[in-house]
Amino acid sequence: MPHSSLQTQTDASLQVVLVNPEIPPNTGNIARLCAATRTPLHLVHPLGFSVEDRHLKRAGLDYWRHVSVFHHQSLEAALAAGGSGPVLYFSARQGEPYDRASYLPGTRLVFGPETRGLSQKLLENNRANCYRIPIWGEVRSLNLSAAAAVVVYEGYRQLGRW
Repeated sequence: MPHSSLQTQTDASLQVVLVNPEIPPNTGNIARLCAATRTPLHLVHPLGFSVEDRHLKRAGLDYWRHVSVFHHQSLEAALAAGGSGPVLYFSARQGEPYDRASYLPGTRLVFGPETRGLSQKLLENNRANCYRIPIWGEVRSLNLSAAAAVVVYEGYRQLGRW
């Protein structure tokens, strides 16, 4: 199951940061993605669930032991602990397409809560670092775990980690 740690992550991997995630299976699926790609996962509290939630555990299967999970009380703390690479913010509707971002070693990939996304103020204050995944269909947004997968794999593609 997820563990807490105060250590910082400064290696060359990407860093996934989930701000106030609300849906346990999404976080579990993202943890599984992080296990598959050896990507540290930062969870910014408050969470919309308990880390003991059975749906969270089920979605992460038995991969939790392979994920470096870090818990933080604020986005600022997560960004400080997550290395020194650029910070990229993802929104359903704002910013350039995700593949135009420059993914560098240590890049922090920040995603907001499922029902409301990152705050408008945060996006406005970081407009130059906001990216989106284009949507052509009649949906409000992609599922958070699908969006994280698209972005993480694009990041590793750019870093040459195939």
